[in-house]
Amino acid sequence: MDEQLCYAYAVLGATALDEKSLAPVRGVADAPVSLVRHGQVAAAVSAVPAAEFSEAALRAGLEDLRWLEATARAHHFVIETLAGHTTVLPLRLATVYLDESRVREMLAGRETEFAALLDRLASHVEWGVKVYVEAPPEPPPAQAPTGAPAGGENPGRAYLRSRRHQRQAREDAWRLAEEAVRRTEEEARGLAVERTRHRPQQGGLAQVPGENIANDAYLVPRRLSEEFRDRMLHAADGLPGVRVDVTGPWAPYSFTAPLAPDAREGAGQR
Repeated sequence: MDEQLCYAYAVLGATALDEKSLAPVRGVADAPVSLVRHGQVAAAVSAVPAAEFSEAALRAGLEDLRWLEATARAHHFVIETLAGHTTVLPLRLATVYLDESRVREMLAGRETEFAALLDRLASHVEWGVKVYVEAPPEPPPAQAPTGAPAGGENPGRAYLRSRRHQRQAREDAWRLAEEAVRRTEEEARGLAVERTRHRPQQGGLAQVPGENIANDAYLVPRRLSEEFRDRMLHAADGLPGVRVDVTGPWAPYSFTAPLAPDAREGAGQR
């Protein structure tokens, strides 16, 4: 039989779920999901092949976009399935331990921290709020045209006027976008209990039109979720060229990172 390692998805309360609820859930490498318990807390785990999830294999796998996408989808599917039943503390992608006894040791060493965080995050969800602007591109440095334009206007003056208009349009777009960011922050007051600011997404990470200028995550009581979503969706009303995208509700990924073990932590404990 091939050697197996223990892949960990999330921490939850020890009595929050029974094995029957997990029976239909398949995780990374299409493996069944089970619980490893210690005291007040538990970890959702799967047995995965060491050939694919050892420390050396993970270094290669994390460079393989196809493997990474499939693993990330399965990882987050398990977390969101669990979050549909109870409060969870998501662990980082590819958190792998040598075996279940190592997972138990991790839970034992951090039981108090995990239990306190589970209690604080109970009945809360995460919402993502991104502000985009359709700003005109910065005018590139170039030589002024030499040919006389229609109407006989001086070519140099026409060129400078065009650049001024471009710059002014960009400044106006950014001003409106900054107003949208201010509105999202204002609308979140009284609803969200915490906010985390992420780096704006750029290039291929954005995957949507426009320039991302704000990328925030908010922790919101579940009972206030719909009101929060509605407020955010209207934050850019009356601001042409600005869009606010709202995603969620999610498990509180952005509010558990300080407690999450480093990826490959367990595999390095051989």
